[in-house]
Amino acid sequence: MPTILIVDDEANLRLLYRKELEDEGFEVIEAATAEEGLREFERRRPDLVVLDIRMPGMNGLEAMAQVLDRDRRVPIVLHTAYDSYRDDFTSWAADAYVTKSADTAELVRTVRRLLEERAHIGPPEL
Repeated sequence: MPTILIVDDEANLRLLYRKELEDEGFEVIEAATAEEGLREFERRRPDLVVLDIRMPGMNGLEAMAQVLDRDRRVPIVLHTAYDSYRDDFTSWAADAYVTKSADTAELVRTVRRLLEERAHIGPPEL
């Protein structure tokens, strides 16, 4: 079962995403801050990371850079209420950009698509 790390400072949204993704068969790890998310990333090595951008302390773009430094193969979804970040070149390193909505269907579809793409690529050659 693929593991998804959700990093978002809004507890109600983390709960919603957890429920929706678990209903789709994923294991979900939650983090309320980017710093906590990076610790969970190191500890659990998820298959995909969903990052909010605007959070207290370290923002999601800074966290994304640190995740990519650790493992470039892990897909990252930037999930934010602010569509303006789509034009920020630092967000272009993400595998997907999803604008927050009460309807989680786009997020779930994006997660499933990225994990399917990763499965077809397979592990890197050593």
